[in-house]
Amino acid sequence: MDFEVAIIGAGAAGISAARMLASLGRKIVVIEASSRIGGRAWTNEIYGLSIDMGCGWLHSAERNPLVDLARAEGFDVVEGRTAWQDQWRDLGFTPDDRKAALEAWSVMSERMERAPPASDRASDALDPGGKWNAYCQSLSGYLNGAPLDRLSVADFLAYDKAATQSNWRVREGYGTLLGRNMPAVPLYVSCPARKVRFTRSGVRVETDRGAIATRAVIVTVSTGVLARGLIEFDPEIDDHLQAAANLPLGLADKLFFHLDDNDGLEAETHLLGNPANDKTGSYYIRPLGRPVIEGFFGGLGAIAIEDAGVLDAFAFAIEELTALLGSKIRTHLKPIAASSWCNVDWIHGSYSHALPGCARDRQRLAKPVGERLFFAGEATSQSDFSTAHGAWASGIRAAQEFTQCYPRS
Repeated sequence: MDFEVAIIGAGAAGISAARMLASLGRKIVVIEASSRIGGRAWTNEIYGLSIDMGCGWLHSAERNPLVDLARAEGFDVVEGRTAWQDQWRDLGFTPDDRKAALEAWSVMSERMERAPPASDRASDALDPGGKWNAYCQSLSGYLNGAPLDRLSVADFLAYDKAATQSNWRVREGYGTLLGRNMPAVPLYVSCPARKVRFTRSGVRVETDRGAIATRAVIVTVSTGVLARGLIEFDPEIDDHLQAAANLPLGLADKLFFHLDDNDGLEAETHLLGNPANDKTGSYYIRPLGRPVIEGFFGGLGAIAIEDAGVLDAFAFAIEELTALLGSKIRTHLKPIAASSWCNVDWIHGSYSHALPGCARDRQRLAKPVGERLFFAGEATSQSDFSTAHGAWASGIRAAQEFTQCYPRS
């Protein structure tokens, strides 16, 4: 055997599994298809700023294990409330309208909990023709990366019941935090795993750099990779692949503008572009006091800007901002970065959601196969899916499953 465990994927789940197994002295290797580690946590250094192109919030911060990890590593964890539901100076969204829109979301959420639709389809909990249905759709896009008609009620409630309202940030960047915690183990980047085959004594992983013989494998790749068949497995894995198809990645993307010093905008404020448009952007102004606007698009909005292309996407965001702030703001907005997660090879999306009737597929996807294949990643979490800390915890869980099957003699 070349190794005891091969970990496929160096995102949050792969890194946490590697850390745990390395601390136990197990002989492991990490295989990453892309040219960097971190997966959907990617910190980009632009204009001297650490910009998170993917996940950027320490959700459910009071119980998020990455908070303590960040502090132990000397990172600056920024606590405090978010401005997400604020509307700076009430521009384009009056207090009465915000109250009514949030009430519509609350009524829908309560209906899902108290009298869930038999279809398990979240959109069936909306009021037909409701005034704020577009707002609810945009909110679902931000939270789930998907419109309500593709969302399982049971899955939504599992997350909602477990989550808290505390969302903190790490000033140096989420991707930087995860990258700093990659242990000193053999790591092959730009090395896609192509085939994973059972052998008499273990597992053979065929990569672009040759084959690796190992006792077991921890698979941490996204459901987008699994469902597309980008890695070839034995037929014993077909049930997992079907589960992955039922847990597709939604889509959330970011557009970043650099600001000059004379724009008149206040730090840590927020604007929703157009509450009547289910494709609207959510604009966080000067986050952490930095001279940027972070535009966030989810679900239908993210699909729209990816289909439009980066130039038209920025143009759409500028139109929404000028409609609220006036035409003079155009001279202060400099596009500097954009994500396009659907088009990222070896990921193909943002975070998972369960299709209606498919919430139990998270448990199916997490189930080990033959004490030789173990599965991790945010999609395998029962309640913290769509988060980096859910992925992190799943990597630890998969590593524990391996050690229980193969204790040290």
